[in-house]
Parts: sequence; C-alpha cells; structure tokens
Amino acid sequence: MFLLDVFDSTIKKFKAQTANVMTLTNLSLGGFAIIFAIEGNLRLSLLLIFIAALADRFDGMIARKLNIESELGKQLDSMSDIISFGVAPALLLYQGILNEFGVPGIFFTVFYIACGAFRLARFNITESDGYFTGLPITAAGCLTTLSFLAIPFLPGQTFLFIIIILSFLMVSPYKLKKV
Repeated sequence: MFLLDVFDSTIKKFKAQTANVMTLTNLSLGGFAIIFAIEGNLRLSLLLIFIAALADRFDGMIARKLNIESELGKQLDSMSDIISFGVAPALLLYQGILNEFGVPGIFFTVFYIACGAFRLARFNITESDGYFTGLPITAAGCLTTLSFLAIPFLPGQTFLFIIIILSFLMVSPYKLKKV
C-alpha cells in the first residue's frame, strides 16, 4: 500500500509540473533566440521565437486540460513571455534594422519591452472577464518577429512605425475577446 501511495504521489507531482516544464521550454527558447540575435544568427532567432509561441500555446492548454492552473504557473508564464515575446523579438528587430536609427532605434526597442512588461503586469492583477485588455504580448511578439521578414522589402522607417504601434496596442485600453 505504501508503494502505491508513493507512486500515486509522484504521478500527481509530475502531472502538476507538466505545464511549468512547457513554460520553461518557452522561456529557454526565448533565451536562445536572444543569444542567437546577439550573435547575428537572426534567422535562427526568428525560428526559435515562433517555436516558443507554440510552447506558450501548449502550456496553457495543458494546464487547463489537466486542471493544474496555479498562481505560480501564471507568474512563470508572464516572466517567460517577456523574454520570448518582449525582449527576443525587440532585439531581433533591433539587430535586423532598428540599430540603423541610433538613439531612436534604441529607445523604441526598449519602449516596446517596457510596454510588454506593463501589459503582462496589468494582465496578472486583473480578473479575467473573457477579454484581453490591449494586444497580448504573444501576438505583438509574433507580429514583430514576422515583420523582420519584410526588412528587404520595406523602408527602414516602417519598422520604427511597427514597433511603436505594437507598443501602444499592448498598453491600450481596448478589449479583445479571448479565443
């Protein structure tokens, strides 16, 4: 009987950490994306950000499906999201084009990260009502990352505009229905 209880307890602990492992995978992919962007391997950085988005999608699904949502998981998810969809996409776009604008490029790169952090903090202290307030950082990060692919085709100033618009959309008061 004792071994059965130990086994059952171990299974419950493993199950409880499944979503957190997926969240830490998201964070790790974002961390690697940052390092590869710094190293100049921008295409690999882009790929890792999109894979992080998949991990982010699955961590929430797993937590809901296994009924293991927790305050720790919510906070860990936000910390992972600021890395994978705040810092990593901003640095990718900075390395790809925004660095050509000097101080304004630096300012709006950091501004985007700050708006993403604000958006996540606001989300964490707000009761869920079936709506997001402002553009979710995951969507903003994916759009920022996707815009990187257009660098050869659009004027450089376009990317300053993109990062400014996405920054303001994240902190905007507009409500978006959760899907």
